Amino acid sequence: MSVIGELALSALFQVLFNKITSPDLSKIFHKEKVDADIKMWKRTLLKIHAVLDDAEERQMTSKLVKVWLDELRDLAYDVEDILDEFATEALRCKLNAESSTSNKVRKLIPACCVSLNPSSVMFDANMRSKIKDINTRLQEIVTQKNDLHLRDWVGGRTIPSRPKLPTTSLVEGLVYGRKEDQKAIVDLLLSSELHNAQLSVIPIVGMGGLGKTTLAQQVYNDDEVMGYFDLKAWVCVSEDFDIVRVTKVILQSVTTETCDVNDLNLLQIKLKEKLNGKKFLLILDDVWNDNYNDWTKLRCPFEFGAPGSKILITTQNDRLSSIMGTTQAYKLKELSNDACLTVFTQNALGTTSFSAHPELQEIGRKVLERCKGLPLAAKALGGLLRTIPDHNEWKYVLNSKIWDMSAENNDVLPTLRLSYLYLPSNLKRCFAYCSLFPKDYEFEEKELVLLWMAEGLLQEIRQKPMEDLGAEYFCDLHRRSFFQQSSRNKSLFVMHDLINDLAQWAAGDLCYRLEDKLGGDKQLNISTKVRHFSYIRCYYDGITRCEDFPKDKRLRTFLPLPIENSGYLTNFVPNCLLPQLRCLRVLSLCGYEIIELPSSIGHLKHLRYLNISYTLIRSLPESISSLYNLQTLMLKGCSHLIKLPEKIGNLVNLRHLDITEMHSIKEMPVGIKELKNLQTLSDFVVGKDTGSKIGDLMNLKSLHGTLRISHLENMLDAEDARKANLKGKKNLDALVMKWEFAHDDLQEAGLAIDVLDMLQPWTTVKELSIDGYVGVKFPTWFGHPSFLNMVLLRIENCRKCTSLPAIGQLPSLKDLVLIGMARVRSVGPEFFGEGCSKPFQSLETLHFENMQEWHEWIPCGLEYEEFPHLRELLSLNAPNCKENCPFISHH
Repeated sequence: MSVIGELALSALFQVLFNKITSPDLSKIFHKEKVDADIKMWKRTLLKIHAVLDDAEERQMTSKLVKVWLDELRDLAYDVEDILDEFATEALRCKLNAESSTSNKVRKLIPACCVSLNPSSVMFDANMRSKIKDINTRLQEIVTQKNDLHLRDWVGGRTIPSRPKLPTTSLVEGLVYGRKEDQKAIVDLLLSSELHNAQLSVIPIVGMGGLGKTTLAQQVYNDDEVMGYFDLKAWVCVSEDFDIVRVTKVILQSVTTETCDVNDLNLLQIKLKEKLNGKKFLLILDDVWNDNYNDWTKLRCPFEFGAPGSKILITTQNDRLSSIMGTTQAYKLKELSNDACLTVFTQNALGTTSFSAHPELQEIGRKVLERCKGLPLAAKALGGLLRTIPDHNEWKYVLNSKIWDMSAENNDVLPTLRLSYLYLPSNLKRCFAYCSLFPKDYEFEEKELVLLWMAEGLLQEIRQKPMEDLGAEYFCDLHRRSFFQQSSRNKSLFVMHDLINDLAQWAAGDLCYRLEDKLGGDKQLNISTKVRHFSYIRCYYDGITRCEDFPKDKRLRTFLPLPIENSGYLTNFVPNCLLPQLRCLRVLSLCGYEIIELPSSIGHLKHLRYLNISYTLIRSLPESISSLYNLQTLMLKGCSHLIKLPEKIGNLVNLRHLDITEMHSIKEMPVGIKELKNLQTLSDFVVGKDTGSKIGDLMNLKSLHGTLRISHLENMLDAEDARKANLKGKKNLDALVMKWEFAHDDLQEAGLAIDVLDMLQPWTTVKELSIDGYVGVKFPTWFGHPSFLNMVLLRIENCRKCTSLPAIGQLPSLKDLVLIGMARVRSVGPEFFGEGCSKPFQSLETLHFENMQEWHEWIPCGLEYEEFPHLRELLSLNAPNCKENCPFISHH
C-alpha cells in the first residue's frame, strides 16, 4: 500500500458517510433497532477520517501506521458490506410487502406475522453478530489511533513535492528516434496557416516517460525555430501552477534580468511591454493544471504579441487542448523498437549497438518487451544494467520485479506515480481496479464502466445516470493517457505495460491477478485483504488449485479473463466455491461450457454483475430473481437457454439485460414490464398466447442503445404496439423490427401495416432495420425527412411491398441496404421522395440484392453521377433489370 493509494481510502469513507445518512437506510436502522450502533459508527468514522491525512504521510516512515491503515481499509470494506446488507433487506421487505398487498389471502394475516418470516429472523441473528464484531474492531482502531498519536489535519493534506527535477531548455545528450516528430512540431510552429493567428497553442500530449520534454527541447533549439521567433522562453510549470511564479519566470526568461516583483498586475504589465509586437515562442513544460480561469488569467499578456506567436506545452492531459481552445494537439507515440533499443544500449553500454558485447544481444532484445517504446524506461533500465557487466546478472535483473524498485533507483515509476497522484480522488479507485486486467488485454469502454458501476466505484450524482458518469470517468482517464486506443480495433482500449504496472502498484493487495493457469501445482496464496480477484483462463480450469481457494475470503470480484475465450471449468467452482463467496459484486463465467447454475446463486445478495454469456446454460434457476441488487445480466450467445426467470420483475435494479444471439427464447416473461430502470434490452421477443405483449415496453422509458423487437408476427392487436410508445424512448440509437414466418393473408398484412405505423420511433434514431415485414406498403413516417440523424437503413425480405418508401429524403443517410424486395418492379419518384430537390445527399454505400421482379428504373431527371458521396455500389441477383439501369454493376 502506498501513500498515494491511501488517498482512495478517503473516497471510500465518503461512500460510507453517504450510506449511513441515507433516509431509506435510516428507516431500516430504526426498524432493526440498530440506530445507536450506526450513529456510533458515524461519530467514530468521522474522527478517524480526520487523521487520515497525517496517517498517509507517516506510513512511509512508520510500519505501525501502515499496518493500522491496512486494518482500517479492511474494516471500511466490511462496514460497507453490512450497510449494503441492510439496504438489500429493506428492498426485500418492500417487495414482499407489495406482493402480499396484491394477494387477497395474505391481507388476512396480521402485519406482525408477515415480518416474522424465517428470512427476517435469520437476518436479525446474523446482523447482530456482525455489528458486534464491527463495534469491537472500531474500538480497537480508535485505541491504536490514540497510541500512534495521529493528528487531525484541519487544513487538509499537503501534496508532497514532486520527485522530479525542474526541466531546462537545453537538450540532454543524444536523442534517438524523434526526427520525424521534431520535424512535425517545427512545421506546426512555422505553419503558414497559423501565421495570421494572433496566438496559437500547440500541446504535445502523451503518457509519462514518452519523451515529451526531450522533444520540446529539440524543437526549442532547432535552427529554423531560433531564426523565426523574436523572443523565446522556457518554463517548467510542473504541479506548482502559481500564476505569479510562472509569469515571473517568463519575464525573467525574455529579459535575462532578475525580477523581485510579486504583484501579478505589475508583472503582467512588464511582460506585455516586452512581448508587444514581438513574435515569440513560449514553452510550458510539464503542465498539469486544467483550470480554465487560471489559463485565461495567465495568457492575458500573450495576446499582445505579433501574429504567428506560439505557445508549446507538454502534458499528459488531453483535456488541455479543449481548455486552451486549440485543435493542433500533437499526440506523441512510442519509440520504434530500433530507436528504443538504441537508447537502451547507449545507456547500458555507452554505444549504439551490441558489437562489442555480442553475448548480451539476445537478452538486450528482450529489454524491448519491458520498455514498450518508452525512452524513459529504456534509459532507466540501461542505467541500471550499466553497472552490471555479468550476463547472468542481466538475466536476473530483467526477470525480477524491476518496476517495483524504490524511487531512488528508478526514474520510471516516480514519473508514472505522479500521474496517479494528480488524479482526482474519484478516479483513483477506478484506475486501481484496472490492475485486474492482464497486460495487453483489450477492453471496451462499456465493459469497464459496468464493472466500475457494480463495484460501487462511481459516486452517484443526482439526475445523472451512473453509466454517463462512468463514461466521463473513462474519458478522463483516456485523456490523461492511462488508456490508449487499440491499434488493432479503434473501439477497444488497452493499457501500456508500464501503466498496467502502475495500476498494480496503486491497488496494492486490494486486487489479485493470478497470472498462472488454474490447474497448476502451486497452491493459491491470496492475502486476507484481497477484495478483487481475476485470473488468466486456460482451456481447462480444473479442481487442482480451485479446491485450495480460501473459502473465508470476502471477495467482491471473481473475473476470469479474457472473457471471449471458450473452455471448461470444474463443477467445483459454481457448486462449491462461489456459494461461499457471499460478498461478490462481480461474477463472470463467460465462455465456460457449463450447462447449469446452482440455485445457491440466489444467496449472493450483493451481486450486481453476472456474466454467463456463451455458456451452455439450458435454464436459469428461479433463485436468480432474488438478486435484488443485480444491475447487469449478460446472457449473450446462450443459444441453449429457452426462457428467462418468471419472476424477473423482482430485479428492480436491473439496468442492462443482454440476450443477443439467444435464438431459442420464445417470449419475454410477463414481469419484464417491472424493470423500470432497464437501459439495455438487446432483444424483446413478443409472446404468442399467454406470454409478454409488446405493450410491456411501455414502462421501460430509459432504454438506450439498440433495441431489437422480434417475432412481431405474434401481434394480435395493433393498439398494443401503440402502448409500447417507441416514440417516447428518445435515447434509442438503433431499432430492429423483425417478423418471422407469417402467412400470406390480407388480414395479417393489414395488421402488419398498422403495427409498423404504431411502432414509429423518435426522430433521433440513427439506425433502422426492418426484416420480414408483410405489409404491402410502408407507413408515412418511414423515410420522413424529420429523421435527421438516420445514417443506416436496412430493409430485408419485405416480400409483399410493391414500392420503396421515400428514402431519398433522409438528409444524413449514409448506408442503404435493400434485400429480398421480391415484388418491387420499378424504382422511381417514390424512392427519391417527390418534391425533394437534393435526394441522397449523404449516401455513401448502396446495396441491392435479390430483386427478382425489378425491371424498370425511372430516373426523374437524376443521374447516378449526381449522387455526390456514393463510394460503394453493389447489386446482386436482379435478373430482369434493364442494362442501362445506373444501379446495376455489370462486372
